[in-house]
Amino acid sequence: MVNTPILDKVKFPADMRGFSRDEIKQLANELRAEVIDAVSVTGGHLGAGLGVVELTVAIHHVFNTPDDKLIWDVGHQCYPHKVLTGRRDRIRTLRKGGGLSGFTKRAESEYDPFGAAHSSTSISAGMGFATARDLAGGDNHVISVIGDGSITAGMAYEAMNNAGATDSRQIVILNDNDMSIAPPVGAMSHLLSRTVSSAGYQALRGAAKSIVKDAPRPIKSTARKAEEYTRGMFMGGTWFEELGFYYVGPVDGHDLDALIPVLENVKNMKDGPVLIHVVTQKGKGYAPAEESADKYHGVSKFNVVTGEQKKSIPNAPSYTKVFSDALIKEAEKDEKIVGITAAMPGGTGLKAFGEAFPARMFDVGIAEQHAVTFAAGMAADGFKPFCAIYSTFLQRGYDQVVHDVAIQGLPVRFAMDRAGLVGADGPTHAGAFDIAYLGCLPGFVLMAAADESDLTRMVATAAAYDAGPIGFRYARGESTGMTIPDEAKALEIGKGRIVKEGSRVAILSYGTRLGEAMMAATDLDRLGLSTTVADARFAKPLDMELIQRLADNHEVLITIEEGSVGGFGAFTLQALAKMGRLDGGLKIRTMTLPDSFIDQDTPAKMYEQAGLDAKAIVETVFQVLGRDIASQMNRA
Repeated sequence: MVNTPILDKVKFPADMRGFSRDEIKQLANELRAEVIDAVSVTGGHLGAGLGVVELTVAIHHVFNTPDDKLIWDVGHQCYPHKVLTGRRDRIRTLRKGGGLSGFTKRAESEYDPFGAAHSSTSISAGMGFATARDLAGGDNHVISVIGDGSITAGMAYEAMNNAGATDSRQIVILNDNDMSIAPPVGAMSHLLSRTVSSAGYQALRGAAKSIVKDAPRPIKSTARKAEEYTRGMFMGGTWFEELGFYYVGPVDGHDLDALIPVLENVKNMKDGPVLIHVVTQKGKGYAPAEESADKYHGVSKFNVVTGEQKKSIPNAPSYTKVFSDALIKEAEKDEKIVGITAAMPGGTGLKAFGEAFPARMFDVGIAEQHAVTFAAGMAADGFKPFCAIYSTFLQRGYDQVVHDVAIQGLPVRFAMDRAGLVGADGPTHAGAFDIAYLGCLPGFVLMAAADESDLTRMVATAAAYDAGPIGFRYARGESTGMTIPDEAKALEIGKGRIVKEGSRVAILSYGTRLGEAMMAATDLDRLGLSTTVADARFAKPLDMELIQRLADNHEVLITIEEGSVGGFGAFTLQALAKMGRLDGGLKIRTMTLPDSFIDQDTPAKMYEQAGLDAKAIVETVFQVLGRDIASQMNRA
C-alpha cells in the first residue's frame, strides 16, 4: 500500500496539529526528502537541517507557532522549518538573489521571530521574549533551540546563568548532534524523561515544595539538592540544574514516539526555565551526509542519488589557501608563530597549518572574545599569534581587541578572511565594518590585499612586525591567478604603489576593487580622461606622500574600498583636510559600501548593487566632472 503524500497538505504548522502519530512520522519522512531535493538544486547547509527534521515537525505539531516563539540558534538548520512555515514554494530560491535567506530572518516570515546567523544568541533572545511576555501579561511559550557547539560559547552560558535565576517560563532545547555530552539514549532514558516531565511528577514535586516552603533554609536547600541529584544520577544534567534549569533528557531526537510526549509534558509546566536534552545525528536519513558530516555541513549543488557535489574547477587558488600556504612558509622559518581560530579551522585555512604544526595550532571553539585575549596573552609572552577570524566574527571580540590588544600595544596579527561582500551567506557574513572599527584604534596597522601576491607579502609583513597590533583583510573566493613569488618580501609599513600612470583622474583603491579600478581606467582613457590607478595597501598608516601626489597632479580623486562608510575613504578625507586640499580645486569622492545591508546574491551582482564595480567608477567620475557620460561615449 502506497501512502498518499501528506506534505502537500501542510502549508503552515496549523495544518499538521491534528495529525495522528503515523501521519506525523510520514510527514517527517517527506520533509526530509524535500529538503534533500531542494538543497541539491540550491546548495547550502544540509547536514544540520537533516538532523532536526523530526524535532522541527514535533515542535510545530505540539506548540502553537507563531504565537509560541520558536528561535533557532545560528539558523543553519532552519530549512525544514521554512518548508513547514509557508515557504515551501520558494525553498529552491535559498541563498539566491531575491530568494530566501539561508538563515532565519524576521522580514521573511512571522514564524522567524528572531534572525540569526551567528551562534549562541538564542537563549538570550528567548529570555528577552519571555520577559516581554511576562511584562505584557501574556501566556505564550518561548522555545530556543541551540546546538552542543553553540552552547559552549560564553554568551549562552551568560544567558543560562541569568535565566536560571528567574521564574520566567522558557524552554531551551539542546540539540546534541555530536553526542559530546550525552549519556546513552535508550528505552530507560525515554521512560525517565517522560516521567520527570509528566504532570503527575510535577504535581508530586510541587507538593513536596509546599511541604518544605516554610522550613528553615538548610532543610529547603537539602530537599532541593536531593531531588536534583537523584534525577541527575539517573539522567545527567546536573550542571544545567545548578544553573537553575529543570533538566529533561536525553531524548532521541529522531524518535517521535519519545519526543512528542516529552514536548507535550514540558508545554504544560508552569514555572521556571526547562532544558530538554535531545540527541540527533547530523545528516540523518541521507547516507552520504551521515557518513561525512563535515563535508555535508555546507554543500554545493549535488546529485541526490550519488551524493557527488558539483563543484567547479577553480582557475586560481582561493585567497584563504594563499594565506594558509604563506603562513606555513613563515612558520617554517619562525617557531614563535602560532595559529589561533574560533571554531573555523577549515574556513580560515588554519586546518592545513595545524596539520603542519599541530603543537602550534589552537582552535578555541565558538569563543571569539577568548581567542583575542588568548592571542594577546601569547603575544605578551613573546610569541607571534596569527588570530585568523572572519571579519564578521571578529566583531564579537571587539572589546577584547580594544582593551586587551590595542591599549596594551600587543603585536597580535589579525588575519581577516571574507572581507567585503561574500555572496550567498548575505549581510550577516559580510566583512563590511573592520576597516572602520579597527581604523579608529590608536597604534593599529591595517592592510588590505588587492591580489594574492600582495597577500603573501602582507603575511610576511605581519610576521616581521612587532611594534603593535596589525591586521590584514582579504576576500572570499578565487584569487586573480597571478604567479606568487617563492619568497615573499615584507612591505614597507604605510607605503602604497602606483599601478598605472595617468594625468587627470586618480583612482585610489584599497583591497580587491583594484581590478575594477583598472577596468574603469581603461574605459576612462578611451573616453578621453587619462587615469592613474594606485593601490593604497595600507589604511593605517596612510601613505601621505602618495595621497599628496595624487591630489597635486589630478583634477579628480576617487577612493574605493569594500567597506562601510567611515573607513579608508574617511581616513583619506581627513588627511586631505589636514593638508588643506579640500579648499581648492580638487574634486574628490569616496566610494564605499552603501549605508544599508545588502541581501544575498552572487558577489558580482552584490557589488553592482553596491555601486562598486567598474561601471559605477566611470559614472562617478563623470558625475564629479558634471558631464554627461552618454554623450561622451557617443563622441568616443
